[in-house]
Amino acid sequence: MTALDLDLAWDLHPQVSVRPEPFGALLYHFGTRKLSFLKDRELLAVVQALVTAPTARAACTAVGVRDADTARYARALATLARSSMLVERRQAP
Repeated sequence: MTALDLDLAWDLHPQVSVRPEPFGALLYHFGTRKLSFLKDRELLAVVQALVTAPTARAACTAVGVRDADTARYARALATLARSSMLVERRQAP
């Protein structure tokens, strides 16, 4: 399983809705009808921080992800990207 490039900017897909839950969150993609479970509240915080962070690494840092855990979060974010929950943010021309 490859990790996501943490040095790029990422966003939730525009058709994804996030519903926080006590265990983490539910992500539902209205276009693909896929449902993803986030079983980690810190991962939810990272996903929410992606909106304003210049990179995924900055989002991890902003919510306090330890350096030793960064690779694990990169793999989790990659899984979300592969399922179209996350999309790379394109820079305006």
